[in-house]
Amino acid sequence: MVRNIYVNKMTTKAVGEQQTEYVERKGLGHPDSLIDGIVDETSHALSREYLDKCGYILHHNVDKGLIIGGASKVGFGHGEITKKIEVIVTGRAADRLENTTIEVNEIATRVATEYLKSNTRFLDLENEVTFESKIARGSADLTNIFQRGKGAVPLANDTSFGIGFAPLTDTERLVLEVENYLNSRDYKNRAPSVGEDVKVMGVREGDKITLTIAIAFVAKLIDSVETYSKVKEGIKEDVHKFASKITDKEVVVYINYGDSEENEDVYLTKSGLSCEAGDDGSVGRGNRVNGLITPFRPMSLEAAAGKNPVNHIGKIYNILAKQLSSDIVKECPEVKACNIAILSQIGRPIDQPHNLNIDIINEEGSDFSVVNEKARRVADSWLDGITDLTMDILLGKYKAF
Repeated sequence: MVRNIYVNKMTTKAVGEQQTEYVERKGLGHPDSLIDGIVDETSHALSREYLDKCGYILHHNVDKGLIIGGASKVGFGHGEITKKIEVIVTGRAADRLENTTIEVNEIATRVATEYLKSNTRFLDLENEVTFESKIARGSADLTNIFQRGKGAVPLANDTSFGIGFAPLTDTERLVLEVENYLNSRDYKNRAPSVGEDVKVMGVREGDKITLTIAIAFVAKLIDSVETYSKVKEGIKEDVHKFASKITDKEVVVYINYGDSEENEDVYLTKSGLSCEAGDDGSVGRGNRVNGLITPFRPMSLEAAAGKNPVNHIGKIYNILAKQLSSDIVKECPEVKACNIAILSQIGRPIDQPHNLNIDIINEEGSDFSVVNEKARRVADSWLDGITDLTMDILLGKYKAF
């Protein structure tokens, strides 16, 4: 099969070699990440229900959702949520096939509850959170496109594009891994007052990386401003030690830079989440499928979370672009940087993108024609097996945020 694959040699500097770089990650408990996780798990749950009751996945896109922040009163050693957090899930999904009914809104509400229970530690879900699902049936044209691709290579749900790049720079790896570290089970056991809402912003200036980290501390586990300061300093030391395993560059760490400890004005929460006190969350406003927000890189603004894993390009091509760029870098050691862009056309088989563009920076003196051939081969291989992505996504192999 001849595909529209283009490989280009870039002459610019790789991002990691440029003077300045910004990288952000919104962590597990950030309201944007929470609602991304809820809608994506809702898509997974619907897909499993469709497979169980209907034998195949029906059309759905539940990629709209909102967390409306509540209100709280906190102080050293105590906290109370005074206005409930609201979770709203919406989107489109098939709710029946012939005589079979799928309770899509019940599934979404159950999943939202289970997701918060699994990914937060200090929320009283019965008394501090309300859940609402307003999923409706999908439009006839998109549902028909979905059905026409059933049993063959699916037809693209949208005219859209996916973006990916590799390898990650030191700054990107550091931002990603520091948040994972602070939200790991092991670290929570060591420092339980560290809430799940952790945001990491990294800036590299030359060979110096500055990390500004926001952490929602759990008030009932911090009895005084002195304890707060001590815990903060301990975390800073831990991050420095952890960072030394990732990069040789100088790393400077700031935690809760907006604090005024002399005035006892510090970042305390009842739940370890900023959404308890007015910070809202919306699907697609957070991390891209690689887990990062990278303004110095090409990016898609597509909200991948909650989209169906069968034919929605907003999910499939973004995940594909990320994996494809990584594999090209592995296959071609002479490649310093690889950017991927994949464009679909609505109704076109997803293994035949309208355009697949590969931009490469290769080591000086290396043979670009060899890289060109290898990159095309890797791209063709991924497109040949693109339908395998659906089950891999459902099995949790790839994340959407």
